[in-house]
Amino acid sequence: MAYKEADVTDKIYELGKRRGFFWPSYEIYGGVAGFYDLGPYGVMLKNNIVAKWKRRFIYEHQDLIVEIETPVIGPEKVFVASGHVESFTDPIVECLKCKRMFRADQLLEEAVGVKAEGLPPKEIEEIIREKGVRCPVCGGELGEVRLFNLLFKTQIGPYTGSTGYLRPETAQGMFLAFKRVFQAMREKLPIGIAQVGRVARNEISPRQGMIRMREFTIMEFEFFFDPENPECDRLDSIYDEKIRVLPASEKARGEEKPIEVRVGEAVEEGIISTSWMAYWMWVSRKFLEDLGVPSTKQFFEEKLPEERAHYSRQTFDQLVETSRWGWIEVSGHAYRGDYDLSRHMEYSGEDLRVFKKYEKPVIQKKLEVKLNKALLGRMLREKMKDVENALMKMDLSALKDEIERKGYVEVCGIKVPKECVSIVEKEVKLTGRRFIPHVVEPSFGCERLVYITLEYAYRVKGDRVILSIPRDLAPVKVAVLPLLSKGEMVDKARAIYRDLMKAGFTVMFDSSGSIGRRYARADELGIPASVTIDYRTLEDNTVTIRDRDSWKQVRVPVSDLEKVLRDFINGKSLEELGEPVQG
Repeated sequence: MAYKEADVTDKIYELGKRRGFFWPSYEIYGGVAGFYDLGPYGVMLKNNIVAKWKRRFIYEHQDLIVEIETPVIGPEKVFVASGHVESFTDPIVECLKCKRMFRADQLLEEAVGVKAEGLPPKEIEEIIREKGVRCPVCGGELGEVRLFNLLFKTQIGPYTGSTGYLRPETAQGMFLAFKRVFQAMREKLPIGIAQVGRVARNEISPRQGMIRMREFTIMEFEFFFDPENPECDRLDSIYDEKIRVLPASEKARGEEKPIEVRVGEAVEEGIISTSWMAYWMWVSRKFLEDLGVPSTKQFFEEKLPEERAHYSRQTFDQLVETSRWGWIEVSGHAYRGDYDLSRHMEYSGEDLRVFKKYEKPVIQKKLEVKLNKALLGRMLREKMKDVENALMKMDLSALKDEIERKGYVEVCGIKVPKECVSIVEKEVKLTGRRFIPHVVEPSFGCERLVYITLEYAYRVKGDRVILSIPRDLAPVKVAVLPLLSKGEMVDKARAIYRDLMKAGFTVMFDSSGSIGRRYARADELGIPASVTIDYRTLEDNTVTIRDRDSWKQVRVPVSDLEKVLRDFINGKSLEELGEPVQG
């Protein structure tokens, strides 16, 4: 269990700077809120988290999910179609005295505990006035609450080039590529399209370090399925597995504690609207456990209708408990329906529907409009085209009923007699159907997970700080430590160091200071195994391996070292891998 105390966050940020995990960007110029650099060990940890995410979601589901890469910058029309230009907003409020800007709903919750996410600006402003909320920095009066668009705007091309935006999510690239991917993957459904990449959101007042950033990495996928055949064929295998959820119905009654439910029952009882979303939520729970977060420290909170994004029919946020900020979101799970593909069809004019062939052709009766165009032309002249278009767009059953009842139909203010228009019924053989797939989307913020992994790994043993990062995620897997700092022992240690690097391990060589201090440095960097080369190594070609977490040691032959280390990194206990070292 991770070590927790009130100021553990400060200790992690201090360790992050000192040991090369992360630090604020542009430090020598005073820094800019919402931007962080990842140092050597931070990049390695992040890459390992991304690799773990890909293993869990992509490689273990190769029959379902493929990965693509799309541009960071997109033309304006893409984000108009997606709804982001209009709806990707947060409420902002300015202090009239010090001129600082704040996100109004978060300020209200922090000041008086009122949850205001999703409320209209006027309502938030009324609550601010009613509760007497003032600027948290200078105590000044707060101004009008208004909406602020979080898109970063740019220009594509020189001078008067077209307007573009930095993507706030990778999702739109996957929707735009759907048709190409669908065709390339032999037109199978369901199919997931995954992407890991940089995104940018012009956050109003990011104040939570790595938790809320203006530029970060997202790992997400869009999972496309047939809305008439939405059942997840893997649900039976996890039916009795449990997840913790806080349904919107419970939230609306003021309940704040999640309930534990079986995955299958959550779908059957309508808590989770689609079985595929339930399945991916369960995989997400397991993924967080891979990062060291126990199931008791995470749950899924359903967003109320006013809290959901403009594209969402149902959303669950996966929350993890932190020492300073309480429960924070690490992933979002949205049922986007056919919103995105429908919008891009409308704005681009491209047909993004898929065709599903029936096993056997289906004979279907169909109504069809027959127009006497010669007679219509003589009657209507220049108005004929408008009337014709209006007739073709009408509901044919209603059109047929109106003609039979009245003897005419009125369109565009003109009474068109039944002699000019008739509705006939004909049989049509259908070989399949065209439809727009529906989508569920799991989306993870990578830098948040770097911080979460470090917080849940952080512990203290005696006077030592230990990062008990899951072994396969640790930035450096092995420390090679010669007992002495010169001579034959160092030569032997360097040879082992080079061999382990060639074998694919990430390795640190350290011959500076006492062996105790070197163990402490390795523990603080989260290195799972320390290999010590000592006097006995020179005699019988054996070394000791020390476990970062238990501090126990075993002795193994150098010839077995690579295999033993792989087994240890993959989860085996040290005691079963070598000869125990006493004391």
